[in-house]
Amino acid sequence: MDENREKNTPIGGKGAVLELATVDIKPGMNAEFEQNLEKAQAVISQSKGYLGHDFKKCIEQQNRYVLLIRWESIEAHTIGFRESELFKEWRGLIGPFFENPPVVLHYSPLTRAAYRPDGGI
Repeated sequence: MDENREKNTPIGGKGAVLELATVDIKPGMNAEFEQNLEKAQAVISQSKGYLGHDFKKCIEQQNRYVLLIRWESIEAHTIGFRESELFKEWRGLIGPFFENPPVVLHYSPLTRAAYRPDGGI
């Protein structure tokens, strides 16, 4: 194995998967969506194989969000979570706000995350 690649082993190990969901919500529903997203965090965090998340709001498009969710494996998300009662509860909290179905893709780690010492990227 390449020595530099080993130094850059991603946090969470080789099997960690990042789910990136792009969500467009109905106009004017931001406050309600964000309140329910706060509640939904407690639901998804109970799922087996869940490692963590980061939710972001788009600056240029006020009704667009990205949900970055880390899983032990793609199956932890697509089978373990999606086929569970927790998913029904999760979707019940945030699904009513969707303008259209979210675009969901999965990513494998490439390098270790890096940040500037002052906190910038």
